[in-house]
Amino acid sequence: MMVGLELLDHAAIAVAVDEDGRVAARAFVEAAGNLAAAADAALAQVTAPPGPVPVGVTTFNPDAAGVGEIAAGLASRTGGSVMPSGLAAAVAEAWVGAGKGAQDVAYFAVADHTVAGIVRDGRAMRGAHGRAASVAWLPLNPVEREDYRKMGCLEAEVAAIGIVRRLVWRIKAGDPSRVLEAVGNDLAKITAEHVLAAARNGDGVSISVMRDTAKYLGMAAANLVLVADPSVLVIGGIMADAADLLLEPVRAEISRRLPRPMMETLAVATATLGADAAAIGAARSTDPARR
Repeated sequence: MMVGLELLDHAAIAVAVDEDGRVAARAFVEAAGNLAAAADAALAQVTAPPGPVPVGVTTFNPDAAGVGEIAAGLASRTGGSVMPSGLAAAVAEAWVGAGKGAQDVAYFAVADHTVAGIVRDGRAMRGAHGRAASVAWLPLNPVEREDYRKMGCLEAEVAAIGIVRRLVWRIKAGDPSRVLEAVGNDLAKITAEHVLAAARNGDGVSISVMRDTAKYLGMAAANLVLVADPSVLVIGGIMADAADLLLEPVRAEISRRLPRPMMETLAVATATLGADAAAIGAARSTDPARR
């Protein structure tokens, strides 16, 4: 049995998987202000005697203060290793998910954070310093802004906080949106889910925001494909969860940006492993044959 752990901003997900990638046990524990304790609690729910096992640990940014230090400590304590969550999810989707059977897979997903990962010749591509495919930092807008410098241009535009920010800007500029009714005119209560729901219900401003989001996502995906030249591009996060709004616009944008021969040989698939993908990939990394 292999064990993987993903550290989110405010929770920990642990899985135990067998050699075929089937999840035998899963735990989700809210951090409640103590992410390290949540990680230990999640691991305790999926591991059992006899003896400790190596734990593959993953998080959106292993360099980040706090979460990165917790991840490194857990990996060191258990004899495991740390990888970015985008890479871990790429490993999982190539192993038992949407990219199963392919040797060259690129993974790209957006939720609270923007992540990506590349599997080349069946192996995780980490880069010289473990930061390959740090897609959140793709500079897709020539304008320089403080939020771009803090979290990266792409993440600032397409992660949940960016989607909300762009809708709020439109409302403040005078564009009417039914999202305001849903939150009692309190802009601070707007979430990305409100924007998605409003777009599905025909709210013009929300539809416009999601079209802009799809354009950014398609441009970023095209850049990732141009660098990695995968046989399969797996898209996850809101691109999979809100495929009704985003999948075709993202595909169309990718097609506009890629040369025809490359697009004709590229399979674009939605992720199948959901919220467990990164933890499953981290577990896979503990297999001695994969190190």
